[in-house]
Amino acid sequence: MEEQIALFIASMIRLAMPLMLASTGELVSERAGVLNLSLEGMMLLGAFFASYGTYVTGSPVMGILIGVLLVLPVALLQAFLSVTLRANQLVVGIGFNLIALGVTTLSYREIFGPLSRVSLPGFDPVHVPWLSDIPFIGTALFSQNILMYVGLVIIVAIWFTLTRTSIGLAIRAMGENPRSADQAGLSVFKYRYGAVLFTGAMAGLAGGFLSVGDIHTFTENMTNGAGYLALAAVIFGNWSVWKTVGACLLFGAATSLQFQLPGWGIDVPTAWLLMLPYILALVAVAGLVGRVEQPVALSIPYRRN
Repeated sequence: MEEQIALFIASMIRLAMPLMLASTGELVSERAGVLNLSLEGMMLLGAFFASYGTYVTGSPVMGILIGVLLVLPVALLQAFLSVTLRANQLVVGIGFNLIALGVTTLSYREIFGPLSRVSLPGFDPVHVPWLSDIPFIGTALFSQNILMYVGLVIIVAIWFTLTRTSIGLAIRAMGENPRSADQAGLSVFKYRYGAVLFTGAMAGLAGGFLSVGDIHTFTENMTNGAGYLALAAVIFGNWSVWKTVGACLLFGAATSLQFQLPGWGIDVPTAWLLMLPYILALVAVAGLVGRVEQPVALSIPYRRN
């Protein structure tokens, strides 16, 4: 039983990591006042570009870097439309998601073939000395691939930056009172552009984790709503880094149960297990997890007088 629980915890963390990366990146953007509903599309593009980069170069590290870099122009266009042109951020996001699905599906079929399941080089598990030998939790927590540990370091850095530095204070000011920040000499446009670009980089990394770091292949629409779950995690976490991470772990646990419960001999209809993460997301978006306090200027374009 202990081994089964350890496998469940390891699976939960592995499945939650792409959500953690995408949602903490989105958290920075929303704290700056820009809603990136295109997170799903950015993750999908990151997954495709990372897999294609790995396929061409034979290096998963290069593949991940290519995936992140090629999502940045999409994020730049998102920032231009949302911040400079002040377009409706919901419409822009939905449009990007549809375009990303079409582009990746067509490109995948042209490059790999419609039924291809090409196996890509990936990352081997890294066993942390001594810690990986701890009974019960050692394998679950300290025998993951290197991207897992890199992701955790990035998340800690995001928390520290947002809560302990002047840059974090400025980012939060952009989402709460951009006019006062502007009057104080801070460039609202520069900070919002930077936040959107950072979100794109994190979404690209999350997509690369899915395709190269986890299953070592690419499939059509492989994100399958993960970007929307990441958006819901930000709401669930009430725009707090660690609460958002906790929400991602909850979604990861709900997804992991789809694979673990049958092995435990628990007979639950598959449809219910597939629905569980999205039911939890719906509960979060509906505000049933407590009072929701979003940034005051979220999704509101800024106009200088």
